[in-house]
Amino acid sequence: MSDDLASLFLALGIFSVGFVSIGPNILAIIGTSMQRGRRHGVALALGVGTGSGLWAMLTVTGLTALVAAYAEVMTVIKLLGAAYLLWLAYKSFRSAAARQGDVVAKGARGNNLYLRGLTIQMTNPKAALHWIAIVGIGLGSDAPLWVGVTLVVSATIISLLGHLAYAVTFSTQPVVAFYRRARRWIEAGLGVFFTFAAFKVATYRS
Repeated sequence: MSDDLASLFLALGIFSVGFVSIGPNILAIIGTSMQRGRRHGVALALGVGTGSGLWAMLTVTGLTALVAAYAEVMTVIKLLGAAYLLWLAYKSFRSAAARQGDVVAKGARGNNLYLRGLTIQMTNPKAALHWIAIVGIGLGSDAPLWVGVTLVVSATIISLLGHLAYAVTFSTQPVVAFYRRARRWIEAGLGVFFTFAAFKVATYRS
């Protein structure tokens, strides 16, 4: 049991440290929280966090074997992820070119940001590879059922809290005021990053 706990804590520790590295999902939460406010950012964060939990559950229940047996599954996920990142890049560049009033009007429109966050995470091939690695660390060949369940539940809670922290932090008034002054530069930077990320995802070796 002690070995199982040690592997579980190591896997969860590596997963938690991953929040220091800001990727497309966190950048999307930051941009949405700053532009549209806390409620929209939280909705997006909840979707991303839920997606992370789903990846954990799918991987623990056998996604590793599926991807290993059918390489085209990862190729499809990769292409979907790259296409979505390019769409985010387009939206960011369009926002950078828009007047401040246009941006406010766009943010006021109701979108299903929870579903968008879920889509961002579930079409991210690196999330699948990340979880394959985490599960490989956290679950031994003869690990009991409770280890897998604990890994899924704990990682889901950590993911939800971590992404929500980004949404709340970047929806505060000082940060919003800074964003309004530097909005076009920030949006253009997000567009460049999303474009680069789409290229990296599309060319990432499965």
